[in-house]
Amino acid sequence: MKLQMALVVFLILVAFAASGGVFFRPGTHYEALKKPTWTPPNRVFPVAWTILYIMIAIAGWLVWRAEGAGAALWFWVIQLVLNGVWSWFFFGRKDIRLALYDILLLLAMIVAFIIAAAPTSTWAALLFLPYLAWVGFATALNWRIFQLNGRRPAGSQG
Repeated sequence: MKLQMALVVFLILVAFAASGGVFFRPGTHYEALKKPTWTPPNRVFPVAWTILYIMIAIAGWLVWRAEGAGAALWFWVIQLVLNGVWSWFFFGRKDIRLALYDILLLLAMIVAFIIAAAPTSTWAALLFLPYLAWVGFATALNWRIFQLNGRRPAGSQG
C-alpha cells in the first residue's frame, strides 16, 4: 500500500508541474509569432505531454523505490521544476530567451537523470528517453522561434 501511495504522490507532483501549461497557455501572442514550418499543430502538445508526464512520474517513483533520495531523485526534482516554469517563461512572461535558457537546463537535467538512474533503475532511465527526444525537439523549436522573432519577447511589437 505504501508503494501505491508513493506513486500517487509522484503523479500529484508531476500534475502540479504540468499545471503551468494549464495556467500559461498559448494565446494571441503565440499565434502572432513567426514559427518554423515544422512546428506541430497545437493539438499535439497536450496528448504528447500527458503521456510524457505519466512516464516522468513513474520514472521518479521507480528511482525513489530503488535508491531513495539519491542523486537521480534530485535530478528528477530539478528537471520537474524547470519543466514547470517553462510555460510561465514562454507564455506567461512572453520571454522566449528566458524560456530557451530554461529548456537548455531542462535538457541537461534530463540527461543527468538518465545517467544517474540507469545503474539503479534501468526502467526509470528508459522511461526518460522519449522525454529526452521530445524536449530535444522542443529545444530546437524554442531556438528557432527565438531566431525568427528577432530575439524579442514573444508578442512584443517591432
